[in-house]
Amino acid sequence: MTPEQRFARWVRAAIVLFVVMFVYFVFADTYMPATPQARALRQVVRVAPQVSGQVVEVQVNNNARVRRGEVLFRIDPEPFALVVDKAQLALDQARRDNAGLDASLAEARASLARQQALTRELAQERRRMQSLLERGSVSRQRFESVSADAKAGEAAVKAAEAKVRVLKVQRGEGGEDNLLLRQARNALAEAELDVRRTTVHAEQSGYVSNLQLNAGDSVSAGSPVLATVGDRLDIVADFREKSLRHMGPGDKAWIAFDARPGEEYAARITSIDAGVRDGQLLPDGNLAHIPQTDRWVRDAQRIRVHLRLDSPLQALPPTGARATVQLAPVANPVAHALARVQVALLSMLHHVY
Repeated sequence: MTPEQRFARWVRAAIVLFVVMFVYFVFADTYMPATPQARALRQVVRVAPQVSGQVVEVQVNNNARVRRGEVLFRIDPEPFALVVDKAQLALDQARRDNAGLDASLAEARASLARQQALTRELAQERRRMQSLLERGSVSRQRFESVSADAKAGEAAVKAAEAKVRVLKVQRGEGGEDNLLLRQARNALAEAELDVRRTTVHAEQSGYVSNLQLNAGDSVSAGSPVLATVGDRLDIVADFREKSLRHMGPGDKAWIAFDARPGEEYAARITSIDAGVRDGQLLPDGNLAHIPQTDRWVRDAQRIRVHLRLDSPLQALPPTGARATVQLAPVANPVAHALARVQVALLSMLHHVY
């Protein structure tokens, strides 16, 4: 065989290999897609105090295991204890003010009763003078004087009634449902709640990460000062959208973590995200932005897929750990076998890089 013939044979073999690999790539990308764009995520809770103050004690260490409800750190409670005392004094003062309003209200009601009795007497006196005036037994000046006194008495009764109404409004409801007492109790409860909030507890079981908080540091309400990493594992993988045609929740998958080369773990698809950020339009009042590109072949859009391992791991990977995900959405034994081979090869490659 001449060198030209051998070269032609190698060219034909390369062409055949290329065609076979191209057909296999199209088949694999459709029926058993894989992606190295995957991560292991665990829930991260950013711990922020609900009150501001100075830290007096940190009871956990960095990367330490904590249980839900365990104390993480404490804030100086003394300023908040003073607020509690002030609120308690305000509650006592509200009770005294109510007692004073009760006494004033009783006095106003007694004054009203006296004025009503006096007004009734003056009304009777006016009627008697009216009768005497008609018989000519009393002067009109005397009658007008008595009438003026009766009208003054009626005005005094209205003034006394108005005073009673004002005091009743100020007093409000009786007993513990009084407005002043409710406001004072609410302020006291809020102050006591702030005292309890000076002790910050873990909201979930997990590990403290990147702890840089020390006693003596000042913290602000609502500003995170540390984070806890939980135990619930969520595998997220980003696939090209054209690879999702045969994918759905419950489909079989295998996962190979970069930190554990040579090991594959069975998993299932739990959900597929309904969209990506590029598909979210904000009503900001601007005109539509149309991206321009001179590329003939644009980058494929990727959609996020969530997966769950069939069996829990004895040791969880750190959140953010890289992984490779291999899917086998079609119930075909050949596709499943090839998918297992693919993920095994990809996992072995992690020994190299």
